[in-house]
Parts: sequence; structure tokens; C-alpha cells
Amino acid sequence: MAHINTAPIDRFLEQLAVRGGTDLHITSGAPPLLRVDGSIEPFDQPAYTPDEVETLVREVLTTDLWDRCVASQEVDFAFDWGDSHRIRGNAFHTRRSVAMALRLIPNKIPSFEELGVPPTVSNWCNLFQGLVLVTGPTGSGKSTTLAAMIDSINHHRRAHILTLEDPIEYVHDHNLSMVNQRELGTDCASFERGLRSALREDPDVVLVGEMRDPETISAVLTIAETGHLVFSTLHTNDAGQSIDRIVDVFSADRQNQIRIQLAGSLVGICSQRLLPRLGGGLVAAFEVLVSTYAVGNLIRDAKSGQLRNQIATGGSFGMFTLEDTLSKLVDGGLISYEEALSHSLYPKELLKPLGFEVKVA
Repeated sequence: MAHINTAPIDRFLEQLAVRGGTDLHITSGAPPLLRVDGSIEPFDQPAYTPDEVETLVREVLTTDLWDRCVASQEVDFAFDWGDSHRIRGNAFHTRRSVAMALRLIPNKIPSFEELGVPPTVSNWCNLFQGLVLVTGPTGSGKSTTLAAMIDSINHHRRAHILTLEDPIEYVHDHNLSMVNQRELGTDCASFERGLRSALREDPDVVLVGEMRDPETISAVLTIAETGHLVFSTLHTNDAGQSIDRIVDVFSADRQNQIRIQLAGSLVGICSQRLLPRLGGGLVAAFEVLVSTYAVGNLIRDAKSGQLRNQIATGGSFGMFTLEDTLSKLVDGGLISYEEALSHSLYPKELLKPLGFEVKVA
């Protein structure tokens, strides 16, 4: 674990925590920037120069992390901050100098109820085999949902949970389960190598931080097929795009086999977004695909474009579209209709509040 010097940035992190924000950005040409309720807000101080940013970042990072940032133009890291939070960070080069983005992560793992996770998704934690995907854009709460799922298993089952993360965000103590967390660059060299040894480590549940490349995806599918429950993430917007992303990273001669493996091992896909809540804070919106027999056939037959129809008509299996959730959030007064429109890929399917007129292309 990196021994970060937080003294130069403590006052920014403290303000971020007090305001319930999520991210702190340090970059040249601007003051420190806080992300609060999804929006970027400047800290009340003069803008940094490139030299000031570099000095600040070098003060914060360890010598090893700074050397890796120089060599690779970027570096990921994580560290404990105070008694109640962890920080996930990334330092990177820009055209002006270096910059740094830090995400505030509470040590307390939220419950399913606090996150609003649908029962269909929470019930996947009771399974003993298969692949569960949590998808969405950066900053959509994927890591928090996965942490809640691992925490639920940890408190309700006697199992060996093995995680491969880059970097470790939420820290899990041993409870009913044993939880071994491996961080890339510190505990293992890559997802691929960590997964290669995973089956020799007797896991029941495996969490893979991200399915990035063919080798990692292939290993994940194999582990899910061999009697293990596997959780992972993708930066995709919906179920169909998730299936295509997985298949398309492989050469044409392997894609049919990957579809067969995916159809046989997939439990379901939870796609999510975080939206500004009316009155302050954030609220999650979900879309859920359950891998039924019909869904499996569409995956095998390379008909991912038809998966949305299965979601829209699969309410009896616990499926629903993002637009279903957005409409409920608008109807419940939790988000604005304009906010729902801005996050919807199918705005014509949103239920329009009475008296609200808007033209949808």
C-alpha cells in the first residue's frame, strides 16, 4: 500500500468530504476542482501553474509512484485517508504538465438498500456459479455496487473470496468468508497472471476489477464455467453493448466460441448511472438483464441488438430498462425530467410528466 503524503491536499479533501463530494482534481490553469453532486466546482484560490502542480503531485506521491508516473505517463494508486475514507488516485501527464484525480471512497460499504440495488441483482449473490457483470460509464458507482455484493457474500456465506483490483478501493475484512484482495502492481503483475493462478488458490468467488483484454476475458469465462461465481465490470452503456465489447476484442475465428462460453456462463448484467438528486446528493438508476434461455440463444446467434426487447418484456424474470427506472425516479420526484432525458439512450420511452413539453429527436 502506498504511503501517500496527504498534508499538501488535506484541506481540499476535507472540504470534499464535508460537502459530500466524490472527486478532487488538481490541474494547471485552474484552482483545485471538486466534483459535488456530479458537477465540477472550483476551490476558492488562485489557479495553479504547471510548476506548482508538478511540485504538489511530487509532494503527494511516493518516489516509486512518481518514477512510474514519469516512465508510463500515468500511474494508479490508492491509500487510506483518516479513519473513515480511502482514496483512489490517478496521476497523469497532460500537454501542460502533470495532473491528478482523486476519488473519495467511504470505508463503510453501503448496503443494497442504501444504494437502491434491485432485488434481482442482490439475489445474484446467492448463486454459486456464473458471471455477473456490472457496467456503466466512469463514475457510475460500479465499484460501490460490486463492493456491496462482495460484502453481502462475506457476511452470509462461508466462502473464499478472491479479488483482483487496480487499485484496491473498498477494503473487506474477513467475516463469515475469507477475503483475499490482490492489487495490480503490488500483489500481482496483471489481471491475466492473477487469474492464471486463481484456480490454484481455491476460491469460491472471484472479483476481477475490469475485463480489459482478450487474455483476461478468456480467463474470466473459464473460471465462471468451472464452478465459480465471478464478478467483473465493463465501461459500457447497456447489455447489448457489453456483449459486443466482450466478443469484439477477439479475432474472428474465436468469436463464435466466446459467444458460446458467454451464453453458457452469464448470470446477468446490471447497467447503472449516477444522477444528481433533486435537493442534493446522487441517486442510482439501473437497467437489468437476466440471462434466460432466450437471452442465451440471442448471444449465441450474435443477435445482441435484440437483447433490449428481451429486457423490455422480461419483467417476470426481474428485468427492466434504464428508461423504466428513470421514469420512476422522475415520478417519485427524485430527479428532474431534463436530467432523465440527458442520461437516456431511448428518450422517447421515458414517461413524460403532465404539463411538460419537450421535443425529442
